[in-house]
Amino acid sequence: MRKLKLEELNRPENEEYKNLDKNPVVLILDNIRSMHNVGSTFRTADAFLVEKIWLCGITATPPNREINKTALGATESVEWGYSEKGADIVADLKNKGYKIVCLEQTSGSILMQNFPLNPDQKYCFVFGNEVFGVDDAIISLADACVEIPQFGTKHSLNVSVSVGITLWDYYTKTNRF
Repeated sequence: MRKLKLEELNRPENEEYKNLDKNPVVLILDNIRSMHNVGSTFRTADAFLVEKIWLCGITATPPNREINKTALGATESVEWGYSEKGADIVADLKNKGYKIVCLEQTSGSILMQNFPLNPDQKYCFVFGNEVFGVDDAIISLADACVEIPQFGTKHSLNVSVSVGITLWDYYTKTNRF
């Protein structure tokens, strides 16, 4: 066994990537403080062929050196937009047939392993502020809130880790390989 060289991975160039069919998944980063979380989300979105990322509220936008440290160029391949109010984007996506799923601990949240995903459904996954979580206005528009099970003393995972777990769960449940 040997480690593969970059050219052996057969990854598309940015322009080719932009023309690939994307998966029907939109991510919303709602008031994310850490630019490293933003950059890491771009990189993970690129890996899973996410349709678009919406950056909302105080979430930093590219071009930005701090975002680029973890995005490693994914801000050039993944489509993104900005809106001051995440609830406006959620309402628009909901009207376009996306199922709105907040990653949040709520009184009615469903454990991730128990949340069914339909391969024919369009999804919007919403991730909130590192301290305050997803805005209440967005939660009120959500079709579901999903919780990633945890067993330690901390009450939440890092945003970019949650994005990775969520996308992996989506792709394994919908067989989008």
